[in-house]
Amino acid sequence: MTDPFVTGSHDDVAASPTGRRPRVVLGVSGGIAAYKACELLRRFTESGHDVTVVPTAAALEFVGAPTWAALSGKPVATDVWTGVHAVPHVRIGQDADLVVVAPATADLVAKAAHGLADDLLTNTLLTVRCPVVFAPAMHTEMWEHPATVANVATLRARGVIVVEPDEGRLTGKDTGKGRLPDPAEIFELAVDVLNRDGAELDLAGRRVVVSAGGTREYLDPVRFLGNRSSGLQGYALARTAAARGAEVTLVAANVSLPDPAGVKVVAVSTTAELRDAVVAATATADAVVMAAAPADFRPTSVSDAKIKKSDDGSAPSIELVQNPDILKQISHDRARPGQVIVGFAAETGDASSSVRELAVAKLARKGCDLLVVNDVSGGAVFGSPDNEAVILSTSGEARQVPRGSKGALAHAIWDQVLTRLH
Repeated sequence: MTDPFVTGSHDDVAASPTGRRPRVVLGVSGGIAAYKACELLRRFTESGHDVTVVPTAAALEFVGAPTWAALSGKPVATDVWTGVHAVPHVRIGQDADLVVVAPATADLVAKAAHGLADDLLTNTLLTVRCPVVFAPAMHTEMWEHPATVANVATLRARGVIVVEPDEGRLTGKDTGKGRLPDPAEIFELAVDVLNRDGAELDLAGRRVVVSAGGTREYLDPVRFLGNRSSGLQGYALARTAAARGAEVTLVAANVSLPDPAGVKVVAVSTTAELRDAVVAATATADAVVMAAAPADFRPTSVSDAKIKKSDDGSAPSIELVQNPDILKQISHDRARPGQVIVGFAAETGDASSSVRELAVAKLARKGCDLLVVNDVSGGAVFGSPDNEAVILSTSGEARQVPRGSKGALAHAIWDQVLTRLH
């Protein structure tokens, strides 16, 4: 008879540095969002992870065991009595490299916080010594109830990553905070946690603000001045900060990307809106990373109607005025002592100065603590999943971050931020 808890092996998937596939336990509790966990499971298995699904009895009322077995390629057991010779309630947790609970209901969160163990999943949670990620999903009233608030705080204090639920449509006609984050974003956060190989949540208890994207300054109802910033680097910064335990506010300017799991997103359009949102969020922030690309100029006036072409072929004259310098403002007017401010510089160099020389001058002019310098000659960086940069500091240090994923650069930036927070 096949032991449902024996980890299989597949030669066609990538092995970890230890010679085996990373072992992930996917816990599923009994909420309507359980069906979304199927997508999360598919992403894990298709990317080469060995996944053991542990659904609660209530979860099986929403998605049956055959579905979990088919998607994971492994038999599914939900009680401590199946395969009892293998001591599953202990062994599953001992063997895991990562545990993700999605969705995590209010009931499951409460049991985990108080150490209750009345089924296989809650027993597993007591035996794990690997990173644990909870993705809660419940009605707004349940999420905001003092009991749930206290339980979440307890789990976070123990090192569990409890991502903030999204706002949106809930069961029935209800709308509010409590929606399960996008499975793709839960997956990205979970893999980031897994890849850190059990590193401590060094941003736990910290509040950080990240800006992303490019602002737009409207000429008329259909035209605007803007730039090519995709927001990918800012989103990577927000996602990695959440994976390291931070409470993250992401101010996003015209970005068409799914919200990172566990991150509060504030959508803006113009530079003035970006400034107002960033200034408001920095009041309680330990660190601010300005990865957004604000437009340097805006029209002195905006036409109420679309600007029409002239019959004689002449072009309209548009008068511009300079926008406020957000990075300089928040750097010189620190909202709180010890706050770390990071700026970005997208430079191309010119006939008189190199990219590095322009960046050093900008660091001094802006007054921030760190400046991440990108050479964007030829349109490099924009829209690309990869990046390379030099991180300059006010002490004169220059750290070269070689080309790699924008997530890798984000971690390098947070590493530098942490040395200053400490």
